[in-house]
Amino acid sequence: MGFIKMLIGVPLLMVILVFAFVNNDLATFNLWPFYIEITVSLSVAIVFFILLGFILGEFFSWLSYSPVRKALRSQKKENKKLNKEQQKLVKEMESLHENIETLKEREAKLPKPTFRERVKNLFWRKKKEPAAEGGFFSPVSKN
Repeated sequence: MGFIKMLIGVPLLMVILVFAFVNNDLATFNLWPFYIEITVSLSVAIVFFILLGFILGEFFSWLSYSPVRKALRSQKKENKKLNKEQQKLVKEMESLHENIETLKEREAKLPKPTFRERVKNLFWRKKKEPAAEGGFFSPVSKN
């Protein structure tokens, strides 16, 4: 983008400067409400007004982007807040992983059931809790 600006800006600036310095007659400017008369070279006046227009254009461009800058500041603030929350969640997740590891170690230290106990538990019928009436697995009563 900077290359395109230079590609357009440099020739335009050269044309303006050549036009300004070719016209070097004197010009008189009256500043109406103050009754002041200024006589300067026309080339100086042209360069002055070109610079004044450029500065005013940049100023108004800067003003027009103020909502964008405001939104950017709020986004940065939100990003910082979310980053802190993410760090907090990462620490919480790490502590949960540590808890899982300690539970696995405890499980490994428990005595393992014998083959007889496993077979006994395999055929032992556990009492089922009655399902809530009208549930998906509850038997339908026919009256």
